Amino acid sequence: MASKGATLELAVLGLLHESPLHGYELRKRLNLLLGWGRLLSYGSLYPALKRMLRAGWITEVTTVSPGVSRRQRIVYQISPAGTEFFASQITDAGPAAWEDENFNMRFAFFSRTDAGVRMRILEGRRSRLQERIDRATTAQGRGTTKGADRYVTELQRHTLESMEREVRWLTELIDAEHGQPTPPRNSPPRTPSGGTTPTSRSKGAAATTAPVRTEAS
Repeated sequence: MASKGATLELAVLGLLHESPLHGYELRKRLNLLLGWGRLLSYGSLYPALKRMLRAGWITEVTTVSPGVSRRQRIVYQISPAGTEFFASQITDAGPAAWEDENFNMRFAFFSRTDAGVRMRILEGRRSRLQERIDRATTAQGRGTTKGADRYVTELQRHTLESMEREVRWLTELIDAEHGQPTPPRNSPPRTPSGGTTPTSRSKGAAATTAPVRTEAS
């Protein structure tokens, strides 16, 4: 499983691959890119930058900002070694690329990723989520969640529905990679095996059709 630090370093390399950036702009783009549950702090960013400087993946250049203050600031840019490392890591399609901490970052750089690698990551992520859904559904079927705290139960339900939504989204992306038409949004979500995944709202619910009354002429 990739650590958060390794994911952050790879994201930094990906952004610097596009253009050199100073610390403030780099932090802002990382927050937009990775969508952390909390804002990325400078206390996390700068130690990562120092590690990357020691590894030789990035270099820093001191520039003078325009204007009256002409304040000096440090701009970071990717080195040839960093470019080579990023290229080697972005082709990895193993289980680490499917995990929660790493998947969003890898997805953000899909435009630079080979189609075969993209497909393996998407299918691996979908398979991993489907395993979690199956375990949660089995636990519900066995009644192992009965008697649990109300808020714990609500959190479990929210988590399950979130995973089901992501599986549907991944299936649409995989179909698009295959060149298949995307199913309507209100169609039943498909699983990798071709079946359907029931959502918590649909479980145990039967559709009814009210009779149509006509006025006698």
